[in-house]
Amino acid sequence: MSLAFVFPGQGSQAVGMMAALAQHSPIIESTFAAASRVLGYDLWKRSQEGPAEALAATECTQPLMLTAAVATYRLWLERGGPVPALMAGHSLGEFSALVAAGCLDFEAAVDLVRFRAEAMQAAVPAGVGGMAAILGLEDMDVEDACREAAQGEVVEAVNFNAPGQVVIAGHASAVARAIAAATARGARRSMALPISVPAHSSLMQPAAERLRTRLETTPLTAPAGVAVYGVDVKVHSSPPAMRAALVKQLHTPVYWAATVRTMIAAGATCLVECGPGKVLTGLNRRVDKNRDLAMIALEDPKSLDEALAAARTA
Repeated sequence: MSLAFVFPGQGSQAVGMMAALAQHSPIIESTFAAASRVLGYDLWKRSQEGPAEALAATECTQPLMLTAAVATYRLWLERGGPVPALMAGHSLGEFSALVAAGCLDFEAAVDLVRFRAEAMQAAVPAGVGGMAAILGLEDMDVEDACREAAQGEVVEAVNFNAPGQVVIAGHASAVARAIAAATARGARRSMALPISVPAHSSLMQPAAERLRTRLETTPLTAPAGVAVYGVDVKVHSSPPAMRAALVKQLHTPVYWAATVRTMIAAGATCLVECGPGKVLTGLNRRVDKNRDLAMIALEDPKSLDEALAAARTA
């Protein structure tokens, strides 16, 4: 059995997140304290008290999700969990994967994703852009709905998450039209996402260029024995390749289903979601329904124990 870790992105945040794990070890709050020193505000207090709207603002969500994922990974190691052979992150989760793989310093990553969030919000002001999940349609049908709905604006399929689950992003008015077009094509459900910017759409090109410049001065090191997958569903083992992938993923689609299939093809038999919630675990189960594959989300002490037990048989 080969162990793989996957790190979630925006959308998994919730008021009170990480509270159960924080009772399990002081390493959770100490990791949040380190991030708070970088950010200049109490990130743990904000995560526990909210309000939800504050957590959903991308300037907060990105450092919050990074910190939560790294705190969970540190707890995993503290409990004697083995280093995974494979890692991948969904969107923002790629930064968490790079920190876990030893490629990127944690405090530097907190500051970097804050910059990324600010660049994204500046590229498309709050209320102008939006994202939505379309359920129950083939990928090509969602893309057709976006083309029909654009009408001179931008709306694109940006996250190919699992069979029958595609996320779209663009101008808020065009996203609304695409939801209606997808519904007319037989979508089972369409829902707006709690994300304040149209991530991975071409509207993020200005933010991507700002990130490119920032990454030129961000120290990165090659991963030591851990394969890290990026937005292009390839292993990145050199700092220039990692920088290029981090820029590319900001304004082009995320192919999560293909990433999961690639990790399984590479030998992954135990996929552990490292961070709050279990969004990726649900997607992973839809991507591959093989019951011999272990898929666990580290969201509380019980699931942590289950994942440790599963990994020890790897």
